[in-house]
Amino acid sequence: MTMRSRPGFYAGVALIALVAGPASAAESPDIEARMSAIESRMAALTGELEATRAENASLRSELAETRAKASPPPTVQTAAAPADGFKVGGTTIKIGGFLKTVATFSRWDDGDVAGNSLGRDFYLPQAIPVGGTRESTDSDFSAKQTRLWLNLSTDVSGHTLKGYLETDFQTSPGTQGSERTTNGYNLALRRAWVQFDNLLVGQDWSTFQYVGALPESTDFVGPTEGTVFVRQPLVRYTAKLTPALALSVSAENAESATISSTSPTLTENDDDRMPDFVARLTYTAPFGELSLAGLFRQLSVDNGTISDKTGAWGVSAAGKIMFGPDKRHDFRFMATYGDGIGRYVGLNFAPDAVYDGLPGSTLETVKTFAALAALKLGWTPTLRSTFMAGYQNASYPSPAPLTANDKAWSLAANLFWSPVKALDLGVEYRHGERELLNGLAGQLNRLEFAAKYNF
Repeated sequence: MTMRSRPGFYAGVALIALVAGPASAAESPDIEARMSAIESRMAALTGELEATRAENASLRSELAETRAKASPPPTVQTAAAPADGFKVGGTTIKIGGFLKTVATFSRWDDGDVAGNSLGRDFYLPQAIPVGGTRESTDSDFSAKQTRLWLNLSTDVSGHTLKGYLETDFQTSPGTQGSERTTNGYNLALRRAWVQFDNLLVGQDWSTFQYVGALPESTDFVGPTEGTVFVRQPLVRYTAKLTPALALSVSAENAESATISSTSPTLTENDDDRMPDFVARLTYTAPFGELSLAGLFRQLSVDNGTISDKTGAWGVSAAGKIMFGPDKRHDFRFMATYGDGIGRYVGLNFAPDAVYDGLPGSTLETVKTFAALAALKLGWTPTLRSTFMAGYQNASYPSPAPLTANDKAWSLAANLFWSPVKALDLGVEYRHGERELLNGLAGQLNRLEFAAKYNF
């Protein structure tokens, strides 16, 4: 402790000494003079005490400031945002997909459907039996629609190099197990492409298809008969004409699918000589998107003895329009018409052409019209419904087999609930009908439940 810190002590000692001194008039000066001296000394000591207090306060302030600089207060640490993908070298890799299980209960009004038919897995109008003598009911549980994908991205000297790989277990032609034991299914390729800036090469959705028109459904496709639905190898270039308008042009894998005048069985001829050419305009606006696509192709067959080829074409208009609170509602549509484009529409419900392969026979194209419409209503942020309809009609040349597919249509409605962000639970009812050229028809009524975890 410094001497300055004890002025009160010394002042007290001085006061005691003065008061305790001799009190007689003979031995001491006048009392009034003594009291005056004491008052002077007390005033001086009080001033010194106030100065010392001020100096100590200043020292304490300087000390606190020095300590604060030497040891700053701890800062609140916030959790880092989770990484979006991971890096291998200079490539960012993202993994995603969904795990999906469906429980399907189908009632066929005009016959039975084989257990290995795709019509048991999802709505396939050409699989609806017609002209049968009895009804049948089937139940199917499956997780084969589960999907996995990889998304790759690499920065190359200011350019964007991307890659994409998508697989599922639904489209595999065979099985590794059976419903009796392991329910194993083969992994199947869906999409695989590489993109450098605006150029894409690989297997992808056909440029003729507007994928945004596909409605939310428990089914694998939805209103199958009304939609363009093709994935195939292609080379595509996309250019931005304006901030809202994009043009895509592509050359795509060709395949001519024909039937004969006596049999409706589809034949993949694989005799094509030139690719299918597609162009599509896409307009993007705050309300949604509009699409207009055109297709030109050459059909070609060769049975080893005679061959023939002919041109084919098609147009498709589609869109997705959003509205309502937070744009929870939307209306989706597609209308397609063409001559010789059967394999592009409704999973090849109608053929591209009729061809007998006999001397003097020629390729006769089949005209096709198809359409779909779907209205989605978002009841709440987590509860929504979609009401959808699909239709297709084929016009055949003469002669054509009377057992060929003529028309198909369907209606469906569903309810989806997402209790948490990544989980979708849905129930859907669908009615579909198929009719042949001879007038025979069959009906399907289906109730389906689905659970899907998206990641």
